[in-house]
Amino acid sequence: MRRVIFLQFLLGVLVLLSSSIVWAEDPYVYETWTVTYGQVSPLGVKQRGILINGQFPGPTLNVVTNDNVVVTVINKLDDRLLLTWNGVKQRKTSWQDGVLGTNCPIPPNSQWTYKMQMKDQIGTFTYFLSTLMHRAAGGFGGFNILARVVIPVPYPKPFEQFTVLVSDWWKTDNKVLQQRLDQGKSFPLPDALLINGRPNSLKFTGLKGYTYLFRVSNVGLTTSINFRIQGHTLKLVEVEGSHTMQEVYESLDIHVGQSMAFLVTLHAKPKDYFIVASTRFTKPILSATAILHYQGSNTPASKPLPIGPTYHVHWSMKQARTIRWNLTANAARPNPQGAFHYGTIPVTRTLVLANSAGKNNGKKRYAINKISYINPDTPLKLADYFNIPGVFQLNKISDNPPRGAMVLATSVFNFTLHDFVEIVFQNNENSVQSYHLDGYDFWTVGYGPGLWNTTMRRRYNLVDATTRYTIQVYPNSWSTILVSLDNKGMWNLRSAVWPRRYLGQETYFRVWNTEHSLYTEYAIPPNALLCGKAKHYH
Repeated sequence: MRRVIFLQFLLGVLVLLSSSIVWAEDPYVYETWTVTYGQVSPLGVKQRGILINGQFPGPTLNVVTNDNVVVTVINKLDDRLLLTWNGVKQRKTSWQDGVLGTNCPIPPNSQWTYKMQMKDQIGTFTYFLSTLMHRAAGGFGGFNILARVVIPVPYPKPFEQFTVLVSDWWKTDNKVLQQRLDQGKSFPLPDALLINGRPNSLKFTGLKGYTYLFRVSNVGLTTSINFRIQGHTLKLVEVEGSHTMQEVYESLDIHVGQSMAFLVTLHAKPKDYFIVASTRFTKPILSATAILHYQGSNTPASKPLPIGPTYHVHWSMKQARTIRWNLTANAARPNPQGAFHYGTIPVTRTLVLANSAGKNNGKKRYAINKISYINPDTPLKLADYFNIPGVFQLNKISDNPPRGAMVLATSVFNFTLHDFVEIVFQNNENSVQSYHLDGYDFWTVGYGPGLWNTTMRRRYNLVDATTRYTIQVYPNSWSTILVSLDNKGMWNLRSAVWPRRYLGQETYFRVWNTEHSLYTEYAIPPNALLCGKAKHYH
């Protein structure tokens, strides 16, 4: 009898536990996005744009740390497409990353569902179409991950937040721009800058005396920008998922693919003020404006526009060094960011990656360490999972810049899970480079002019360099990151300057161990699309 009672009691406990586990599951956010062509005219010229749910830019997605985000993408274009989630780490599931190395593109007149968790992340992110040159026509939007209510943020709660997307823009159709690249022609300079799809007239309204959080992202294809607000300062509080020391700036450089969040207090005389984004390191300088409007005021903004830097490479590099990690603040988790002493971890491998321009069969190509990447018909992740030979080559790309001619190849760096890697980006060209690594953030420990050598390590910030997911490399200069490869999968390292990426300036990191466990990597999704040599596998 006692045994029966005990078994009943145990069963009751198990039922309670199971119900509490279900109850404790993180919330779900469901979205259905239809991607279509539609007419846009940001510069007064009617042209074909790419819309998401009829919107240009696409809808802003606001979610919370650890939310499960389910996005069904319906493709109504005449091309295959993928969306990627710029800066979302996709913990243990590069299957959801939305690039050609991990996913088969979604065919026209069909749909596919992304299932992602915002695991242990907060901050300012974006999403965009990662296929072909679709981004030149739209198909991008803001993606913000808010902190859970139980986790404090290191600044007073702002009255409201504004998502600001700055993009360069061409009057030329995206397919014509793509043809130029396919034909080996140079990519043209942009015709304009846009703020949330407009060159001017956009208005952000606030109340005098209140503080607002501006989440600003450079979603452009080619161009670094400087961002500023007339008569107001910018208190930087977050860079790409990390809380920063709260330095105050008159203006901030934001390079291609990067995001920042800063507080703006409306302390000035009630009227309208210009918000300005202008191009950096270009001739001519292009500008877009918006309006910061004090509610109740009827006084228009007055010129001149606030002056920003134009070329001034050294100015930008010095500013980049002032952006530092807030060691005592938490991010998505309650423990302080500075509890992770990245500067004391032994480096297991050093890569020195040099970008270069060249030609193949008379056509322009770009490369990393003389390898110009070509996308195979079979995604690398599927080839790796199904052990399909002949799709990619491990470590054909060298750890240091080699001599010799540029070659075309599908090359992949091979790493062991939990490697701690130093990556030096060496830029010997006269234009600013920008690099993004999927699946991770990394510590931006150093910037410097000229050629990197091992003595440059003495200049590294090994204490409070901020983490981010996209790093700029100035002309004829180097930038160094440290990254802990703790996320198993196949991850894209790419030029965020999209024409360069389209013509080969990218590669992949295979981060691997022999353990087959859900603790290190999730299984292939049941809805995974199969294509290329993987088409006949199940």
